[in-house]
Amino acid sequence: MKPLIAKLLNAGSRPLNLLGAAACSLLFGYALFAEHVQGYEPCPLCILQRVAVIGLGLAFLLAALHHPAGRFRHTYSALCGAIGLAGGGVAARHLWIQAQPEGSVPPCGASFDFILDNFGIVTAVREALTASGECAEVDWSLFGLAMPAWVLLAFLALTAWAVWTNSFARQRPAPLA
Repeated sequence: MKPLIAKLLNAGSRPLNLLGAAACSLLFGYALFAEHVQGYEPCPLCILQRVAVIGLGLAFLLAALHHPAGRFRHTYSALCGAIGLAGGGVAARHLWIQAQPEGSVPPCGASFDFILDNFGIVTAVREALTASGECAEVDWSLFGLAMPAWVLLAFLALTAWAVWTNSFARQRPAPLA
């Protein structure tokens, strides 16, 4: 097992970024599975977390395709870090709302889609972050942790992976076509 990990860590930033993009794809795939197969309707904060997972996956993919050298690779580290921390912040806010006593969170209002269609993205995000009753419900848990807790852990791990991959991992030259 140790040689496999050593090979992975010495693979260079391109395959490591692709691995990060694959992890984000799996997270988003499970979110779609939970919604469409298991029947869990995403709340507004869940939707914002999905957007952050997609953004982080695209940043990983862009870093893998661009495969920058020198100081420019730190730009991808910062981009992935910012997206990951923003997504983690939304997940942490979601956990905080779920931890509030019953009845202290305002009742459900208009849906995220309705607000987005009628008032725009800024108002929709602001309303999602103030949360409603649907965000306080814990419908799913694994080992005692609600889904936002798992998403927060994933964001923290993927953010650390992105920073390490793009700022500290060994750079291998891009193969010639």
